[in-house]
Amino acid sequence: MNFIHIKNTLKGFLFLVLIFLSDVISAQKSAYVDTDYILNNIPEYKMAQETLDKLAADWQKEIDAKYAEIDKLYKAYQADALLLTEDMRKKRENEIINKEKEVRELQKQRFGVDGELFKKRQELVKPVQDKVYNAIKSVAEKKGIAFVFDKAGAITLLYTNSKYDLSEEVIKELGVKKK
Repeated sequence: MNFIHIKNTLKGFLFLVLIFLSDVISAQKSAYVDTDYILNNIPEYKMAQETLDKLAADWQKEIDAKYAEIDKLYKAYQADALLLTEDMRKKRENEIINKEKEVRELQKQRFGVDGELFKKRQELVKPVQDKVYNAIKSVAEKKGIAFVFDKAGAITLLYTNSKYDLSEEVIKELGVKKK
């Protein structure tokens, strides 16, 4: 079996899957929401986002200050390098290297994949997102809708009929009073 045959077989299989999925989707009612719009109408989410933004800005200022301190140490080292003994040069170089490691570790601790900002986001935003999901599910079940797409996410819709937009109903389901 050669590569071209496998590739053509795979294309045929994917084509059949797409046909099957389009039949299933077209037989069901579908709708869409704009989660960005919904979240921006929830005061809890706005407050959580403001808290996270302030926290991130404060932490970034702290890190920037530490990098500025390292920059001063490096410039002072460069200015004094010719006058220092070998031991003194090594000592100052190690001091700069260690401070850089500390700052990178602090950056990772605060902004890394499982860092403090991520954990704080989970703590503040996830409950709101869960409420939104449950409201979407509730509205969809009441309307007998099988699929709800999020037009704010990675799925791009080229055309949407606004009569299928459930965003306002989800906001009502959440009990949010719009301004």
